[in-house]
Amino acid sequence: MPRRLSIFSSTGESITVECISLPESFFNWSSAKRALGSVLAQTEHYTTAAARLGISQPALSSAIHNLENDLGGVKLFEKVGRNIRLTDEGRFYQENVDEAIQKLHSASMILRESKTQAPIVIRMGVVSGTLDGFLAREIVKYTRENKRIRFHLTESSSENLMDLIRQEKLDMAIIDSTDRDRSLHFRKLHQRDIFAAIPEHHPLADREVINPQEILHEPQIVFNYNVGMSFKEWTTGAPADECVICTVDTAQSALDLVAAGVGIAFVPESCVRQRSGIRFIPMRNWHQPLYMCIYYDKWLEPPVWEFVELLVKNLRDAFEEIPANRE
Repeated sequence: MPRRLSIFSSTGESITVECISLPESFFNWSSAKRALGSVLAQTEHYTTAAARLGISQPALSSAIHNLENDLGGVKLFEKVGRNIRLTDEGRFYQENVDEAIQKLHSASMILRESKTQAPIVIRMGVVSGTLDGFLAREIVKYTRENKRIRFHLTESSSENLMDLIRQEKLDMAIIDSTDRDRSLHFRKLHQRDIFAAIPEHHPLADREVINPQEILHEPQIVFNYNVGMSFKEWTTGAPADECVICTVDTAQSALDLVAAGVGIAFVPESCVRQRSGIRFIPMRNWHQPLYMCIYYDKWLEPPVWEFVELLVKNLRDAFEEIPANRE
């Protein structure tokens, strides 16, 4: 059974550790032999020290002898009548061992406290436009209910976010495309409509809905990655290179350029809000599915996994539920 053992440093400070009876072969280990020296230095008596440690006196004597041999034959203890005491070399050595034991004790306490007090960081990736509205509210709500939770957010393309998950640099990501990689697991959340963001004085600005073919040759601000299905899939051909005026990484950058009259852009519905200089018009039959992506069979901290499950459930409840084709 475990016993409590107080080890006193050379300064008289008491460090309480847990001591259990172990096979005598255990004391061939260098780290154990150093700890035994601390107890022997306290008691200055082999029999008393052995009793505290729960081992035999011969085993303790052998361990100290082996330790002295490990140190090149330096004598750590000398006899004084029926007792023993540290030599000058032994005192120097023991002071450093005491310091090491104190550091180990402090590290152990910090690790124990970290299980209940240290922040838990959720590393989450999102494609552009998904942080607006519902997702942002879910993050705020979860951090308020779980004081240890912190979020580290990365906004990028689906391809980049999947790579970061494979590299275990992200715990999860909300993306707009899937992959055949079996190491990744995808759960369909919902799908959102794609809108054309058009300068307010554009000839098409008064339309209620726009067909993709109508704006094939319009000056375009495009993302460095696709938003939803590629434009090519909705038109008779890909937009000509001369129609691409600028490429951007975020929806905010695209809308700033639209408001300045540079061209049109395609953005998800979460980016649609009243803004001076821009009209948002739905694209006919152009939808963007969103997926939760995690690394298959990767262990996640319970609070992280709880957020994944909560987010999937709440997103599906908040929007019209769509059967998942990959789950």
